[in-house]
Amino acid sequence: METWWFLLLEFSVAVCLLLLSPRQPFPGPSKRFGFILIIIAFLFAIGETAPRPTSVNAHIAVLLTLGSFGLFRGVRNMLVTREEVIVAPFAGVLFSVAVTAFMSNQWPNLSTVEEIFAFLMIVVIGLCQVWLVFRGLLIGRLPLAWSKAGLFALQKGQVTNERGAIACFEKAWDLEEEHLNPMAWLALHKIHKFLNNSDEAKHYENRLKESGGEEAIAPEWIQTIDSALSDLNG
Repeated sequence: METWWFLLLEFSVAVCLLLLSPRQPFPGPSKRFGFILIIIAFLFAIGETAPRPTSVNAHIAVLLTLGSFGLFRGVRNMLVTREEVIVAPFAGVLFSVAVTAFMSNQWPNLSTVEEIFAFLMIVVIGLCQVWLVFRGLLIGRLPLAWSKAGLFALQKGQVTNERGAIACFEKAWDLEEEHLNPMAWLALHKIHKFLNNSDEAKHYENRLKESGGEEAIAPEWIQTIDSALSDLNG
């Protein structure tokens, strides 16, 4: 019966990942992680109907493996490439639960020193998990990633749809990374000008001037936006 708690955890984390993925500029990593987890959860659920149901240790081993891999990729995505922020916190949940369950199973066989060491390890993992949730889910900011996604959408010719260039660039600003704001305002100004949306183009032109004008933007970015719009025009 204990395995059903693990199944509930696996399905819950997988569903959360799939539901939150569309809110990311690059939903691919979290969506793939969610699909992998939900497939494994379904296999475990089928295994519960077998004459010899799946053991708790099998769940712990899988959660440790998935959690470790998800943490490695998720922390990299969150702090290095800065493309998404939800894989690391949810992978941390899997890893934390697996480690705690493993320690609990081994607790009767541990010496006093080992018990203290295990307890301290659980506390440290718990604190790290709190940091992951705070850094990723609560204050996760992705202005650079939204700029990348906006440029990618523009180059693919996706301008006005739900995940098009305009929608992405409208999210590509941040009060703490003000150097990124002019890039977004410039892109939006040029896109709306290209679409003959004079009011919106004027609005973002004013925002661009307030942020330092085109002089505050790398020439390569301006050339890339102009090139993408030129391709659309062609």
